[in-house]
Amino acid sequence: MENRKKGFFITFEGADGCGKTTQSELIKKYLEDTGRKTLWTREPGGAELGKELRKILLHYDGYVAPECEAFLFLADRAQHVETVIKPAVDSGMIVLCDRYTDSTVAYQGYGKGIDITRINYLNDLATGKFYPDLTLVFDVDSEIAQKRVGADKDRMESEGSGFHQKVRYGYLRLAEEYPYRIKIINANNSIEQVFEDTKKAVENFLAV
Repeated sequence: MENRKKGFFITFEGADGCGKTTQSELIKKYLEDTGRKTLWTREPGGAELGKELRKILLHYDGYVAPECEAFLFLADRAQHVETVIKPAVDSGMIVLCDRYTDSTVAYQGYGKGIDITRINYLNDLATGKFYPDLTLVFDVDSEIAQKRVGADKDRMESEGSGFHQKVRYGYLRLAEEYPYRIKIINANNSIEQVFEDTKKAVENFLAV
């Protein structure tokens, strides 16, 4: 195959409180313990420039128009892919990313009503069509997710329950649309059980 990536790019997705960050960090340790070269990163804020954008996106105390919000995420993503993700994958590493393009579709698309076709076009523009090899969506009941988040919420976590239900629906629709790439993990279970399911999904992918 021409232009085959040397490494692999795995993304972790889901609504706030789904446990994806915990699982991505556990998988990083597991893969490193088994001798694989691994990089963990996140969006927003995976690149140096993105750390400043993250402060605005998650903690700005004021109204942010949905389109403005989407463009800020996309700006972070463009820098992230160019300076962090793609170089690591090209060097042969397994890159684990906490949120990526599907988050923008789920949150700004399904959650805030921006046209999905437009978001897909902008995602492709920002990433140069650099797609994940595998995406794990951690699906959890919205009420359980909000309890896990707790009282200390950032700007995105503070959106109403109706918004978060739309986000969850968006992720499930994405999984239906891209079943070859996106795998659903039942995140209502214990951390230990979710980790076992996550580990199985990752190992099954790497074994192909």
